[in-house]
Amino acid sequence: MGGISERHKEIKRRRHRRKKFELFKRRIKKATTSEKQHIAEKLRRLTPGAVAVIDDLGIKTK
Repeated sequence: MGGISERHKEIKRRRHRRKKFELFKRRIKKATTSEKQHIAEKLRRLTPGAVAVIDDLGIKTK
């Protein structure tokens, strides 16, 4: 009957998003300009608040 509740689904999504952000933060330090643009695109698909995150990471966008 129960299954996974909406709260647990959202917590799982948040944890996954946080892991991805940490991965991108590590990769951005050594990335070239084109790789940074690719990471920015991935961040935009990952979350609606990506603009603030991209600015915080210091990625120059077009």
